[in-house]
Amino acid sequence: MTVLLEVADGVGTLRLDRPPMNALDIATQDRLKELAEEAAGRADVRAVVIYGGEKVFAAGADIKEMQAMDHAAMVLRARALQDSFTAVARIPKPVVAAVTGYALGGGCELALCADYRIAGENAKLGQPEILLGLIPGAGGTQRLSRLVGPSKAKDLIFTGRQVRADEALTIGLVDRVVPAAEVYEQAHAWAARLAQGPAIALRAAKEAVDTGLETDIETGLAVERNWFAGLFATEDRERGMRSFVEEGPGKAKFL
Repeated sequence: MTVLLEVADGVGTLRLDRPPMNALDIATQDRLKELAEEAAGRADVRAVVIYGGEKVFAAGADIKEMQAMDHAAMVLRARALQDSFTAVARIPKPVVAAVTGYALGGGCELALCADYRIAGENAKLGQPEILLGLIPGAGGTQRLSRLVGPSKAKDLIFTGRQVRADEALTIGLVDRVVPAAEVYEQAHAWAARLAQGPAIALRAAKEAVDTGLETDIETGLAVERNWFAGLFATEDRERGMRSFVEEGPGKAKFL
């Protein structure tokens, strides 16, 4: 299997396993979509880590496979490529990318699908598709510009250059930089903490933020308003407010 889903203590780890560089060929893309949808639907998965292993996150698409494809073949494949990454982005639970080594092309685009990115000091990220006479095709032109702003995104996409972890942190491409040996541990800790939280409220928060970024503010406010009011019907809201009144803030247990 080129992608594995390992579940423990409420955290599901989507692990890329296609050595040596975790090249994202068609089989890997399809498997990623399948397991992302499984993680989205499993009640025992309350948060997700995306991980490529200790040495590399994902060095990009399988170029030899793509070289053999003509225009007609890619017209048929491009939507499925995007859909595999969108399945990760739409997991209705907190998702963190644990990035070690290279996260280039499709690898960078996969990291962009997470809600939070923790990178090792050895990480290098980028969208080098322009060097192949292409542009990013798995969401990079859209998710990267929304994350770091259009001018920084255009710089990375136009030049195809790679950025080290410190620059990635400065421009907002990653959210935390840690020693490479600690990447998975810290990403898992981030996910495990949120796996203990109120699942429906976390789902609501993610949907409200993501929808708001894709639409106008009035529509975004309507989504927020509807979720906010709807959460008053949940047991977690009752538990959280009761705990606050009786015990003080931050002590509610939601499982």
